[in-house]
Amino acid sequence: MEQDKKKGPGVFGLIALGVVVCLSLSLAGDRGRTAAAAAAPAVLASPRQETVSTAPAVVGRTVIPLGKAVGIKLFSDGVLVVGLSPVETGEGASYPGRDCGLKAGDVITHINGGEVDTIEEVQALVKECEDEPLTIQAVRGQRQLQLTAAAVENSQGVYQLGVWLRDSMAGIGTMTFYDPSSGIFGALGHGINDVDTAMLMPLESGSIMPASVSEVKKGASGAPGELHGQFDLTRDLGTLYANTNLGIFGRMPRETVGGAVEPVEVAARGQVETGPATILSNIRGDEVEEFAVRITHLYPEGDGTRSMMVEVTDPDLLAATGGIVQGMSGSPILQNGRLVGAVTHVLVNDPTRGYGILAENMLKQAVGEN
Repeated sequence: MEQDKKKGPGVFGLIALGVVVCLSLSLAGDRGRTAAAAAAPAVLASPRQETVSTAPAVVGRTVIPLGKAVGIKLFSDGVLVVGLSPVETGEGASYPGRDCGLKAGDVITHINGGEVDTIEEVQALVKECEDEPLTIQAVRGQRQLQLTAAAVENSQGVYQLGVWLRDSMAGIGTMTFYDPSSGIFGALGHGINDVDTAMLMPLESGSIMPASVSEVKKGASGAPGELHGQFDLTRDLGTLYANTNLGIFGRMPRETVGGAVEPVEVAARGQVETGPATILSNIRGDEVEEFAVRITHLYPEGDGTRSMMVEVTDPDLLAATGGIVQGMSGSPILQNGRLVGAVTHVLVNDPTRGYGILAENMLKQAVGEN
């Protein structure tokens, strides 16, 4: 059983369908694990993929818009199968993982009746059992599976199943709002998906950390830009309780936010209109700035992450980033004194334009109402 750890947990990022999710992540340590083998890491800023536990408190209708870049680390509930490969033995190639029925995208939750959440736990069981059959419980979509596989000894004398696994991801994204009445925050406006399988990472635990943007890779047609930054792995600002297709959600203390920004009303869908708006984004150091944009189109209910089309009109932002870049996912969109949404995706062929999600949809998702 091989581990995906060439550089650490995967970074969020996928490019598909001409749109890129605007979350940009750098790699962090993979729960301190040791690697048996490596696969390509995932990327945490999502070049666009079309793609809970709920909070016990109710989020208020007035929230503090943030726009602050943070480091995000997420540990999976179970281990995600991201690929299958042959085990090279003295007698040729063997495929125990594939032959037992495992597929990329499956989440292994138990082996021999015991829960597994880390790659090290899986590796230890494979080593201990050697070629004895392993009973594997996994989740595929909404289905529960029970499979049986036996590791084989490779040409170096190591027992393997020929399965590539991932158990954590890390990167940099943008916080959208904080609700002072409940301590709940929302970020990204889209989920954190595995880059190899496009699966929403099942969340066991996670946190956000202080981050600083060190440089910008400017966007251009056909080449989405990206924020580059660093985050402090030694200090958590808050904890995550949900990774959903409409954003990530968690809690943090009120003092972490500070008192510089006053709460604003969250706009209902009917209060959002085409026309001038602004976004809050952190593209330099740890400074949050306000930039002019224009909401050019509003979409009917459907894909919750694509509620509106946003065009960057601010000359300073265009000069600095070329428009919307990876890492800006979650940047709050303000209009008429209300929080109306958050940036989620950039158009690959036109970095001045991208999609946004309604803040109302994120708010409902935060408390499990969607």
